[in-house]
Amino acid sequence: MSQADIVAAVMFSAIVLYAVFGGADFGTGIWDLVAGDARKGARTRRLIDQAIGPVWEANHVWLIFVLVFLWTGFPRAFATIMRGLAIPFWLVGLGIVLRGSSFAFRKFAPELRWARLAGITFASSSLVTPFFLGTIAGAIASGRVGGEPSDSSVPIWLTPTSIVGGILAVATCAFLAGVFLTEEAERDGDTDHAEELRVKALAAGIATGVIALLGIIPLQQDAPTLFEGLLGRGAPEIVISAIGGLLTISNLRNRNYRRARISAVIAVAAVVIGWGIGSYPWILVDQVTIEDAAGHPATLTALLVSSVAAFVIVTPALALLFRLADTNRLS
Repeated sequence: MSQADIVAAVMFSAIVLYAVFGGADFGTGIWDLVAGDARKGARTRRLIDQAIGPVWEANHVWLIFVLVFLWTGFPRAFATIMRGLAIPFWLVGLGIVLRGSSFAFRKFAPELRWARLAGITFASSSLVTPFFLGTIAGAIASGRVGGEPSDSSVPIWLTPTSIVGGILAVATCAFLAGVFLTEEAERDGDTDHAEELRVKALAAGIATGVIALLGIIPLQQDAPTLFEGLLGRGAPEIVISAIGGLLTISNLRNRNYRRARISAVIAVAAVVIGWGIGSYPWILVDQVTIEDAAGHPATLTALLVSSVAAFVIVTPALALLFRLADTNRLS
């Protein structure tokens, strides 16, 4: 494995972490969106505030990590991605800013109407942001980023693979958050609410599995390199993801919420890892390999050294933060 491969693997590990922790974070906003009116959805929204209040912005550290590694370690790929996918990246950035500010403003709104407006902004941004992150991943996976300009009037981030990626990202976020919130409600002793959320999480899990299976169909024609990679090198991870998803459904049915959370994390992490392995050795599928896009060796060395330092400094702090939040010692 070359130095460039190691840097890419470290960067991709941050993508996996963002998919899991950031995905669960975005998913709570999706459940906020469908919770109902102010009276009916009050209990769910209080649970969401309790669950993500202490950690909701901490999860973006992984996205920042990915962007810095991509920019400095693979500048050619970074420039190509930003040129070709500027619009969805702007929409993602706007969604993150609106989501964060509205989540904070809702708590201190002077009137109910302003609280509702902030709540709608928070919830809708939680839906839009993962969708466009998924379209970005889909555009790269389809091999269109960095390729020859197309005569089609459809942007490269709204082609079949991108749409599938966006829908799957939203469904996955809802699935993760549903499992996490169910376990949170049960831990608080609110068994009635946990039961209500359990049913919704089961529905989200089944829907996500169906979307993932149906999403393979357009890949064969629209993203053949990724399709072959998923059936080849990435197949073990896809199988692990499927097993994790089935175990999560089983654990939810049996009300083993702690185990359901673990298996849900495994299911999501495995499918993202499978996507990465299936795309290897490309950083821009069918266009630029990891080795060709890599920056100067000295830069790659500096990134690896800094990643070790970041791991030593950031990981214990985040682990403590999540532990305190998980045991309700930050509220």
